[in-house]
Amino acid sequence: MGNKGSSATASRKDDSINGGKDDSGIPLETACLGAGCYWGTEKFFRNHNFENGSIVDVKVGFMGGTTKNPSYRQVCSGTTGHVEVAEIKFTGGGKMYGEMLRHFFSFHDPTTLDQQGNDRGTQYASVIFTYSDVQRQIAQATISSLQKSMNEKGHQFRSNKVATQVRDAEKFYPAHEEHQQYLAKNRGGYCNHKFYISKWPGDIELSPDLVEAQTSA
Repeated sequence: MGNKGSSATASRKDDSINGGKDDSGIPLETACLGAGCYWGTEKFFRNHNFENGSIVDVKVGFMGGTTKNPSYRQVCSGTTGHVEVAEIKFTGGGKMYGEMLRHFFSFHDPTTLDQQGNDRGTQYASVIFTYSDVQRQIAQATISSLQKSMNEKGHQFRSNKVATQVRDAEKFYPAHEEHQQYLAKNRGGYCNHKFYISKWPGDIELSPDLVEAQTSA
């Protein structure tokens, strides 16, 4: 499923980048996204049907801070600098990564700095952690497309400017097992995510090389 292009650009090397292979032998790629409370971020990626590739696995955890192997309580204190994120293993290359980012922007508010709904703090920042130049370029093009549409057509977000950060990926620290697939285990559990965009509002101009590229291997 999806494109498996061979014209990948150079990636920043890290042990977490190469995600092995899926059951059919296709190399897995890695995305890492912060969209507020990671329970909801995981749920919205696990439960969505993508057209251009497959989601193979999703884990929740932390990225971007200064403390090694932080606990949930430490991160929630706001003293470690970490962001709650979902680490996503996927297939489908640049085309799939772009589809994933459009989905990412559809279910959280990217205009509120360090806040989603009633959740406030740096751990709830809207962040795209990128593993390669390909991912960074796709992220920046997606943000530009969304901002252009917001300026021209209006929107349902709280503010008028996309505040999502695009940052280099760092070490991913998985959260404890109780928080993995939390909303699947606790059907009535807290989730403040909702759909703000039912259909992507504009075109995203991507070069063929970006569409076909493997993004993080």
